[in-house]
Parts: sequence; structure tokens; C-alpha cells
Amino acid sequence: MHRALSNVLQLGVKELRSLARDPAMVILIIYAFSMAIYSSATAMPETPNRATIAVVDEDRSQVSSRLIDAFQLPYFMPPTLINHRQMDRGMDSGLYTFTLNIPPDFQRDLLAGQQPTIQLNVDATQISQAFSGAGHIQQIIQNETTAFVQGYSGAAALPLEAVVRMAYNPNLEASWFGSISEVINQITMLSIILTGAALIREREHGTIEHLLVMPVTPLEIMLAKVWAMGLVVLIACALSLRLVVQDWLGVPIQGAVSLFLAGTALHLFATTSMGIFLGTVARSMPQLGLLIILVLIPLEILSGAVTPRESMPVVVQTIMSLAPTTHFVQLAQGVLLRGAGIGIIWPQLLALAAIGLVFFYAALRRLRTTLQ
Repeated sequence: MHRALSNVLQLGVKELRSLARDPAMVILIIYAFSMAIYSSATAMPETPNRATIAVVDEDRSQVSSRLIDAFQLPYFMPPTLINHRQMDRGMDSGLYTFTLNIPPDFQRDLLAGQQPTIQLNVDATQISQAFSGAGHIQQIIQNETTAFVQGYSGAAALPLEAVVRMAYNPNLEASWFGSISEVINQITMLSIILTGAALIREREHGTIEHLLVMPVTPLEIMLAKVWAMGLVVLIACALSLRLVVQDWLGVPIQGAVSLFLAGTALHLFATTSMGIFLGTVARSMPQLGLLIILVLIPLEILSGAVTPRESMPVVVQTIMSLAPTTHFVQLAQGVLLRGAGIGIIWPQLLALAAIGLVFFYAALRRLRTTLQ
């Protein structure tokens, strides 16, 4: 037993040294757990963020002032009051993403029960702000004008009022959900790539033959790759959660990070085994890349990290319940976003352990076959 553990430790250290001498893989790990997470969480915001807006107020009434005051940070920059000539010039030069034209007698027509129109011009070249911002502005105009008319006319109170409370993400920040989902995706992707590439590298460099003549077993070889590559991803994940998710993006972590990392270790046990299995099937790095694409895309899209599993067909939900990513997504979101404890996520921990054992056994059998 002592000799076997020593072999696993020494082979794992060899894997870490080999990875450190591969600059492409090192750069991939750093990018995947830094800029990839940040860009994915902030690339296409669901709400406008500090969007520039200008207003042509031809009515200069109480309701027009109310509309102008409704555009506030962090969604919109303070509105700039301009005239018609400045509106066209500002849109052409890209100074304003949105321009709002409030026509004369807007308040009078509104109180008279007519349907006055407000012109909204949108610079659609600012694609990240244009679509979400236009809908946001329409909602602001509707809410403010409705509140003004009801307050002026003294409309009867509604028989009931629905009070909506946003749990866990009160401001509906898309980056909170997007950053956690991207961390999950990067953990899955890199663990499969690193272990699969480590096995392919052994075959391409001819070191696999050296291992075969040494007093080591396929189980020791596999365990060494699993713990070494899993440790690299686990450390990168912990640093990313602290430096990128919490400090850079400002996402509040509700639960215990140590509990999440324990679940991550079980998930890595399954995905690194999957990477070794794919490494035994592929004969070169390009083949491994194609296999990973075929496996990784369904794992990420159908696991619940992109769309809710409840919206998927029952057959797909049943099949994906056998995938480790499905249970890891539930665990990660429960711990990091909702502050769940082990009393809530223990079914996911058990599922990850069971799936990991199955994948490990299948990969070990495949590895023994290829090494004979």
C-alpha cells in the first residue's frame, strides 16, 4: 500500500511538472478562470448599464419633468436636455444611445384621455444596450404616466395589490447568475481537457511505453492524473471565486465556499475520469478536441446552467440526471447563491460520488485495455 501511494504521488508530481512546461495549457487555465468568466457574465447585460440618454422636452410640464427624473443610475446616465438639432447631431456622432422627444401639450392630451405619442430614437449599433434599454424606457414611460394620471384623477384603489419580493438576487443582476454558471462550465471543460490531453501527451511523446516497463499499474497511472489535474482545477476555481467573482464582479457568495469546493472535488472525480476515457478513445489532440466538443456542449446546455431543466422534455431530464454536471449545477447554485447547507445538498453530493465511481471504473477498464 505504501509503495502504491508513493507511485501515485510521484506520478502526480510528474503530471504537474509536465503541465507547468506547457505554456499553452497554463495560459488556457488562467484565461478560462479570469477573462472568460468576466466576459461571459457581462458581455450581454439583460438591463442597461449607464446608458446615455438625451431628452427634447417640448412640453415642459409636470409629467415631462417626472419622466426625465425617472432615468437614474445605474441604468442610465443623467439625461441631457437638448433641442432638435442637437438630437440629430448627437445620434449621428454616437453621443447618445437613446433620445426621447416629448411633444408639446403632452400632459394636456394625456389628461384629456387621448393617446399622445412620444418619439424614442435608439442607436441600434450599441447592441449591448439598445434592445434591453428600449424595453426599459418603454416600461418607465408607461409606469410614470400611469401613476401620474391615477394620482391626478384620484382613481379608486385596486381591491388587492401584489407585492413581489426578489429572493437571493433582489436587483436581478444577470452577472450573478452568469458568473457562477461560467465557473461551472470552466471547471467541467478544463478538467476533461487537462486529463485527456495528459494521456494523449504521454502517447505522443512516447513516455507511455516507459510507464509500462515500470512497476506501476494502470490504476496508479489513472489516480495520479486524476488528483494532479483535479488539484490544478480546484485551486484555479477557488482563486477565481475570490478574485474574479467576488472582488471583480462583486457577486456576494451566500454559502460556505469550503462546502462548494468539496462538491467540486467530487465533480472533478467524475469529469477527470471522463477526460481519461476520451483520451483512450482519441489518438491525437485534434481527435480529442472534436470528442470534447461533442460531449461538452450537451453537458453545459442541458445541465440547467443555461436554461432551466423544467423547460426541457422529460426524456432529456431523465437522461441528463445521469450526468455529473446536472447535480453540480444544483449544488453550486444552492450553495453559492442561496446559502444552502449540507442538509439540503446531500443528495447532489451522493449523486456526484456515485456517478464518479461509475465513470472512474469505465475509464479504468478502457485504460487497461489500451495499455495491453
